[in-house]
Amino acid sequence: MLAAGEQERAAVAAALAALAWSGVRAARGRYADRPPGDPPGVLSTTGDWLLLIGVLAVLRTMTGDSADPATAVVALLPGLLVGIAIWGVRQLPWPGRQQRAVRRVLVVGEAPGVERAVQLLGSRADHPYAVVAAIPVGSTPLDCEVQVPGRLAPAPADDDASTVLGGAFAHDADLALVVPGPQLSEERLRRLFWALHDGGLPLSVLSELSGIAAGRVRPSAAAGLTLLHIAPPLRRGPQMALKAVVDRTGAALGLLVLAPLLLLIGAAVRLGSNGPVFHRQIRHGQHNRPFTMWKFRTMVVDAESHKAQLVTANENDGPMFKMRCDPRVTGIGRLLRRTSLDELPQLLNVLRGDMSLVGPRPPLPDEVSRYDERELRRLAVRPGLTGLWQVSGRSDLSWQETVSLDLWYVDNWSVATDMGLMARTLRAVTDGRGAY
Repeated sequence: MLAAGEQERAAVAAALAALAWSGVRAARGRYADRPPGDPPGVLSTTGDWLLLIGVLAVLRTMTGDSADPATAVVALLPGLLVGIAIWGVRQLPWPGRQQRAVRRVLVVGEAPGVERAVQLLGSRADHPYAVVAAIPVGSTPLDCEVQVPGRLAPAPADDDASTVLGGAFAHDADLALVVPGPQLSEERLRRLFWALHDGGLPLSVLSELSGIAAGRVRPSAAAGLTLLHIAPPLRRGPQMALKAVVDRTGAALGLLVLAPLLLLIGAAVRLGSNGPVFHRQIRHGQHNRPFTMWKFRTMVVDAESHKAQLVTANENDGPMFKMRCDPRVTGIGRLLRRTSLDELPQLLNVLRGDMSLVGPRPPLPDEVSRYDERELRRLAVRPGLTGLWQVSGRSDLSWQETVSLDLWYVDNWSVATDMGLMARTLRAVTDGRGAY
């Protein structure tokens, strides 16, 4: 591109730009190990690229380079596109892909806190922490199944550090996870931290804050106190505007590109059983506003009239009704549900603004009528065509797991998170796990 623009020493300029790109990426920690759950995404790559343009603009001014700015910016576009493409490829589930290093965790704290930590860390697989043992404070027995190589006395004791370090050595733990509590006073914790650091054992402190993304937490100090500032959830601003643009543009392009497939599916539904091609349902969206949601029909026409007879066969433990082998589902309907193709008409809802490409699942009115205050918070954002529920097991999840995932998204969403979830949706759709 620079050569085509009659740039002098185009090859040298390209090499310098490549070095500057690598330098910007390295300076911003893109090649270093990152915290779990915080991978560099589309917005990070775009930000690096914009910074690169700024750096090169400064160099151009300092060196008096005569290159046309428009030509130079266009010449830098491949770097941005390649960076985004590499990020997308890294999200794919490649066979034999090396898994992240596992941290062997020794949990230290009072029994209730230890059990909570062990339960939560054991219930999810999207983190690198594996609990190998626990050191409870006091004599209260643990209900969770975990090795207990020792216990700390209820009151501070001289052997606190040796007990923890001994347990870590016995189980080859490389991280101590400390759960603060009434029996672990500030002074006791401080002495324990000193001893563990001197003994070469890294440690982390479990916070009572849950469901908050690390990017929203900013530590600071005041008067010897450690303060954690928590940024509010995104509800307005540039990212919200960008999400709306991505939603409308993506829905319009999706309907255009998928038009032949939509026609084929519509014909298959119509020929497969008597009834309309589309199924329209009243669902509740953002701020509990009802709207009409569109889907390809996957059940017999009078499916709703038979629902009352199947209530006792409901396999979900919450307000949602789910059956693994629902007799009301048609033959073509089972295929559409497994591949999630029955959801494609909801692109119309996204285009109209009733839904988003990514968000919580839109609930039925009778489900909402049974929501408590916590569950109603799911309706603080627009429901989505896909989301954490879609990529985390769908109908195989319990109701409380579904709510927890949706609430995490409601409080922590970002455009980068949406991009990652859309990339993971492809794997969930091809897998078909939990779709029925």
